[in-house]
Amino acid sequence: MRVLVTGAGGQLGSAISRVAPDDILCVGYTRADLDITDDDAVRRAIKTSSPDFVINTAAYTAVDRAESEPEAADALNHRAVVTLATACAEFGAHLLHVSTDFVFDGMGNTPIAPDASPKPLGAYGESKLRGEVAALEQAGSATIVRTSWLYGPGGSNFVRTMLRLMQERPSVSVVCDQLGSPTHVDGLARALLAIARLDTDTRPSILHWCDAGTASWYDLAEATRQAARRRWPDKQWAPLCPISTADFPTPARRPQYSVLDASNTYQLIGYAPSWMEQLENALIGGASIHWLGQ
Repeated sequence: MRVLVTGAGGQLGSAISRVAPDDILCVGYTRADLDITDDDAVRRAIKTSSPDFVINTAAYTAVDRAESEPEAADALNHRAVVTLATACAEFGAHLLHVSTDFVFDGMGNTPIAPDASPKPLGAYGESKLRGEVAALEQAGSATIVRTSWLYGPGGSNFVRTMLRLMQERPSVSVVCDQLGSPTHVDGLARALLAIARLDTDTRPSILHWCDAGTASWYDLAEATRQAARRRWPDKQWAPLCPISTADFPTPARRPQYSVLDASNTYQLIGYAPSWMEQLENALIGGASIHWLGQ
């Protein structure tokens, strides 16, 4: 199987190449290699690589900045997806497009099913939803995979930010009333490749993937702190203070409850990793030079 990965320099794109088994050839294009907003460049890349699947991990992910830069968010999260989907249809590749829990408003209190009606709260979620629609309408065949609270040893993410702040500050305040499901980047990468292996007849058009279980941002931060204390006992880790969303205003509104129901995906690919176990394994077994940003 040949897989073309966009955004190959990012935390998810690089993870896909890292965890891919020997029988899957991953051709990665970083932002410098391929401008996914360039129609001709995208067509050339897909024609040259001749992939069975295109996994689109490239995205504009600055949630707060998107409120003041909606055009920039739309360019990457929507219009570039139109370009990718159209080229996939032309050259017979299946598009696996990664989306987000931010397409929902988070007003419920039960895990959100893949067929739930999206209702984004801000510019970032709106741009990602337009990208989903474009992928399903423009590609000959496409699968949307929504995920949430992604973290890993590279790039910018909540876990790495907490590790840094707990080293820099005497205490760290963390929101405790927003609930979701943390997702380790390697698990999502493996899930995407497993979804690509599914028979066409059994592969739904929209799937959810996150590590199993529910957490608040405070829960995730405290679990990170406890694992860090065991992993690096010679360092001091600042205590955490739970605060409400109202105490931490941001330009973009966040979903209060964005736990994705990934049960169908767990059944299809045969595993359902716990977020706490994934975090523990990642930090205790991970390379400190990457996690601590050194």
